[in-house]
Amino acid sequence: MWFPRLASDRVLRTRLIEGPFALTLQENNANRLYCLNMQAEKQGLHRGMSYSDARAFCPDLQSRPADPIGDQQFLHVLRRWAARHYCPWVGLEGGDGLVLDITGAAHLFGGEAAMLTDMRQRLSRAGFAARIGLGDTRGAAWALAHYGEGYAAPGQALAALQTLPVAALRLDNKTTIALQRLGLRSVGDLAGAVRAPLARRFGPEVLMRLDQALGHQPEQIAPLAEPPHYGVRMTVPDPIGLYDDVMAGTARLLDQICARLKAQETGARVLCLTLRRVDQDSQTIELRLARPLRDPRRILPLFERGVRDVDAGFGIDQMRLEATQVEPLPVQQVSHVSSGRKDQLDDLVTRIGTRIGLENIQRFLPADSHIPERSFLIAPAAYSDPGGPWVSLRSRPLQLFPPVPVAGTGPRPPKRFRWRRMSLTTARATGPERIAPEWWLVDDNWRSGLRDYWRVETRQGRRLWLFYTPQNPGWFVQGEFA
Repeated sequence: MWFPRLASDRVLRTRLIEGPFALTLQENNANRLYCLNMQAEKQGLHRGMSYSDARAFCPDLQSRPADPIGDQQFLHVLRRWAARHYCPWVGLEGGDGLVLDITGAAHLFGGEAAMLTDMRQRLSRAGFAARIGLGDTRGAAWALAHYGEGYAAPGQALAALQTLPVAALRLDNKTTIALQRLGLRSVGDLAGAVRAPLARRFGPEVLMRLDQALGHQPEQIAPLAEPPHYGVRMTVPDPIGLYDDVMAGTARLLDQICARLKAQETGARVLCLTLRRVDQDSQTIELRLARPLRDPRRILPLFERGVRDVDAGFGIDQMRLEATQVEPLPVQQVSHVSSGRKDQLDDLVTRIGTRIGLENIQRFLPADSHIPERSFLIAPAAYSDPGGPWVSLRSRPLQLFPPVPVAGTGPRPPKRFRWRRMSLTTARATGPERIAPEWWLVDDNWRSGLRDYWRVETRQGRRLWLFYTPQNPGWFVQGEFA
């Protein structure tokens, strides 16, 4: 089952466009056509064509940016649809096709011909152009879908494929051109040629593809496995409503779901506990974790606040726990020197995050820049790791603020100056430390050029960070030491 215009058909299903239409994709600093509808192909446009050339040939061409990731996700949707309607053995064939093993399923539709007719009708009503090939081998079905769209009777693959070009054997472009130069233009010509010279010149791939298409070599269909589902449910015989009972049920569900997570070497980041009352009303408790976890002893206490706020009504008769977001969590070696402080910090971040939101708990991370304002980043603590030790050849103030001008002349720090309505007297000054602007970044605050930083200790007890701008003489206060 081949979808020659999968990407454009997917877009046009939700946005009807009359006339030529194409999706574009940026490749090698050029915007090129990625997928076209039938009207655009009739205008002489083709895939890989430059978008500017396409507009010159077809001024009425309408376009949108392509979304290859979305196309692949939609192909998985089509795979699930085919597995549900036709047969369980469905796999992906490249980026725009499906391969189905319908052995033992065709009689449910009245035969193979009726089954193919049903496929075409359903896909046509959904707005997809599809070409379907049927054969007793995977290679024969692929060749018929891409170059013939027909039916190969059992044991008659050569008769059905002999007039098709050698490209129908899933060979690369270079090999196809080389075979055509030798006069082997069709599958029949290749099948009738002497095999030994072909194997010496092209290697085993050409003959292997030919044998797979004709059924001399087996080729299996590997269906994609369904992703693991991390959800468990429990129905209680008598409605419950006490806090201890709900927590006991949650503990049972956690044991089951954490066992599944451990088997897949994953950890939960978001857990949803749904409590259904006897009046069919449901309440959901969402727990967002600062780190992926699969330890039920650590997760259970984090549900306490949410469970206490639940209104049980006349009782709860069903509980469901699901990990809606998981992340890889491989097994790690535990040593006698490992500390649990990091786990305690993660649990604390989770507890606070349930009240104010995990995004509002932030940490400072070091950044690779000598500019004071750019030497750190602010990131959510739950979605970042400590960036390692802070490395600085000179001490930096604990508090930074926008530069505040102060009165002073000359390259040496002023002996007396006013700052924040305070009269300060310089007792000791250490410096200068010259910092140059980063020329590859545009920053209005550094347009004055170089800065000479001084650490100034005042008689009033203030320890300030001052800088002097030689290009445009002036003094500024930017930070204060602890």
